[in-house]
Amino acid sequence: MTPNAFTPASVFSPAASICYSDHAVVSKIVMKKPNGQVTLFAFDAGEELSEHTTPFDAMVQVVDGTAEIVIAGTPHTVPAGSAIIMPGGVPHAVKAPVPFMMLLTMLK
Repeated sequence: MTPNAFTPASVFSPAASICYSDHAVVSKIVMKKPNGQVTLFAFDAGEELSEHTTPFDAMVQVVDGTAEIVIAGTPHTVPAGSAIIMPGGVPHAVKAPVPFMMLLTMLK
């Protein structure tokens, strides 16, 4: 990680700002404000966030690898460079068929 990572008005690479860890999901808060949060995640293959709901919409942007995002029981393949919005109040899960990194943006 560069010394300026997550510092306002400095360029950073999300993929270079977090590392994969064997058999784990790693997260780092990029930015936290009263009206929302941006979090960077690195999932090892086979890891997941089980089905849950949140009261607010959230957007997943995949920055490396490929994610499987399940929304209301429907799986969506989300490759690097793509994004998907998970609507608030709707059950969703995040699965890692391969190692992947994502930025999660949640707005209140």
